[in-house]
Amino acid sequence: MDTALTTEQHEIRRALRDLLARHGGPGAIPAAVGTAEGYDPALWRRLAGDLGLPGLALAEEYGGAGCTATELALACEETGRALLPSPLLATAALAAPLIAALGTPDQRAALLPRIADGTLTAALALPGGSLATALGLTGDNRDGTWAGGGRAGGIQARGKEGERRLYGEAGRVLDGHSAGLLLVAAHTGGYPRSRTQVFLVPGDAPGLTRTRLTALDETRSLARVELRDTPAEPLGADDTADAAAALAAAGRAAAAILAAEAVGTAAGALERTVEYVKTREQFGRAVGSFQAVKHRLADLYVRVEAARSAAYHAARDPESGPLALAQALEAARITTGEAVQLHGGIGFTWEHEAHRYLKRAAGDELLFGPVHRLRDHAAERAGLFGPATAASGVPHGAGVR
Repeated sequence: MDTALTTEQHEIRRALRDLLARHGGPGAIPAAVGTAEGYDPALWRRLAGDLGLPGLALAEEYGGAGCTATELALACEETGRALLPSPLLATAALAAPLIAALGTPDQRAALLPRIADGTLTAALALPGGSLATALGLTGDNRDGTWAGGGRAGGIQARGKEGERRLYGEAGRVLDGHSAGLLLVAAHTGGYPRSRTQVFLVPGDAPGLTRTRLTALDETRSLARVELRDTPAEPLGADDTADAAAALAAAGRAAAAILAAEAVGTAAGALERTVEYVKTREQFGRAVGSFQAVKHRLADLYVRVEAARSAAYHAARDPESGPLALAQALEAARITTGEAVQLHGGIGFTWEHEAHRYLKRAAGDELLFGPVHRLRDHAAERAGLFGPATAASGVPHGAGVR
């Protein structure tokens, strides 16, 4: 496999890095997260209109660029480096692939062009509070226990076909308070014949209440979504579609993009730390000149580059997405923690940028991990410690080499 980036991919990275550098600065992040949307709407319009980020991985027939997940991963690596608050991840990496996979031709034609041009943002509302489990990253999502199992809890869909009403609550919905469209996973059919189906709910639907939550990482807007007799449209025409399988497939692809973003977070923290130790003096010399500090930075560099290689591979082969995500989250956690340490006393202040990187790494692992469960489920799917699961595609008895 040729892992070298193309000229176009280098250009995407360069253009986005330049744009984010021009809109950066000490006050850029607090100003963005302080808006009602939780991000800078003007910058989002530029990212969508000038660079076409939301439509990078969408087909040209829907107004997208017709690129692959690799280009979207490269873009997210740069947004992770800048800790950019934006709806890119929730819209382009989580919601759009589900619409493309499950939606009817009319639904795709109506929604995907608006996502591609940035005029519509979307969020994935999953009950149960565990995004990683619902996406099949840390456990098998086919039994539906993550969503209440159909007996109680979760989100329930009632009524006849075409007249569906949703009842229930989803917590920790990424960008859920500001998204123009919600993709809601709900139980339908009643217990014990319950099955999970995805529904479309406009952001202004009656009976919908969205509350922005206080999060550890303020650059990741989270919301609680409550549905009370809320009208909804099924995503897709066939109510027997395997929504759990579609969620798992979208989860593996999103994991690769998340891995690239986490690599960007780790790389950004490392770059700022290297610059700091070059100028910070102790005992009459730069802190970075001490051998112990050099060794720590070298170890971090190797860890970040290894995670980057895994993320790029996963962007081309989504089946390895969960493992790449585990490696990237671990690299981000360790690198940002060391960044705080190497910044000394100033690094421990809550408002310093080193702490922002640490909070992003910790928040991502809370949302999409933990690392040991990502690895455990990947090993289970591959049959490393026994027969492979049916969803893995690995022959019975095969192992990971």
